[in-house]
Amino acid sequence: MEQQQHENYYVPEQSKLPLFASIGLFVTVFGLGNWLNDMTAGKSGSGATIFGVGLLFFCFILFRWFSIVIDENRRGMNSAQLKRSYVWGMGWFIFSEVMFFSAFFGALYYIRNLALPWLSEGPTAELLWNDFQAQWPLMQTPSDAAELGKVSGPGENMAFPGFGAAMFEWLPLWNTIILLSSSVTVHFAHTGLKKDNKKQFNWLLGITVLLGIIFLVLQFKEYEHAYHVNLTLDAGVYGNTFFMLTGFHGLHVTMGTFMLLVQWLRSVTKGHFSHNDCFGFEASSWYWHFVDVVWVGLFIFVYIM
Repeated sequence: MEQQQHENYYVPEQSKLPLFASIGLFVTVFGLGNWLNDMTAGKSGSGATIFGVGLLFFCFILFRWFSIVIDENRRGMNSAQLKRSYVWGMGWFIFSEVMFFSAFFGALYYIRNLALPWLSEGPTAELLWNDFQAQWPLMQTPSDAAELGKVSGPGENMAFPGFGAAMFEWLPLWNTIILLSSSVTVHFAHTGLKKDNKKQFNWLLGITVLLGIIFLVLQFKEYEHAYHVNLTLDAGVYGNTFFMLTGFHGLHVTMGTFMLLVQWLRSVTKGHFSHNDCFGFEASSWYWHFVDVVWVGLFIFVYIM
């Protein structure tokens, strides 16, 4: 009787890298919170420094972690079953990110379509908030509006300025064009890899990384403009939701750009990837497409509507 053959299943050795990555992420978020508090209070502090140190440490740990996993795969230690677990792991990770952004979109819907009407109608508005009248964007809390006797909106916000101005000075539109273009370039980079055209793959993947960096620069310029017109984290629920949604998306763009940069460096300097062994790139491209889809939702519901 012929003995049934089974493939070897490689079990990675224990590692402290997940713990170090968690510490780096905690320091990054802690520094960001302090940095935002310092900006709100109008004072200089150590928040920006803590944020920078935490982010650099976190990126270093991720780079080291990626290097170990890449080396294991290059040595043929990853079995087909382990590779399937990578696919499922990335799939569930992206699903968790979908739920993450769904919660924020749900909060935006709740505030604009449910909470604001409740505060401006009936006994709540008459007795509690001195006839508070809801409007969007809301730059004050109802209690602040009651003290001032009026509701004030921003003199200028990030909403659609009209077709005449949009093409020349509306940064969200340009960011949308850039991010959607990057989704096209990463797709055709994958197409080149399937055809074993490494030149096409390297060029288009490099352009994708560059577009991601340009997006982040333009978003930083947008935030500068927002603070210039007094759209800050203190600007009521509109400021909170605007910076929460766009800020977390910017963080995800940063992560996606970093992941794609690692894949580009692997291909250019090490000659990694072939049409039948490219999961690292494929996982990064899946994540990048997810980030693009989220931005389309943001563009429609935060900027247009």
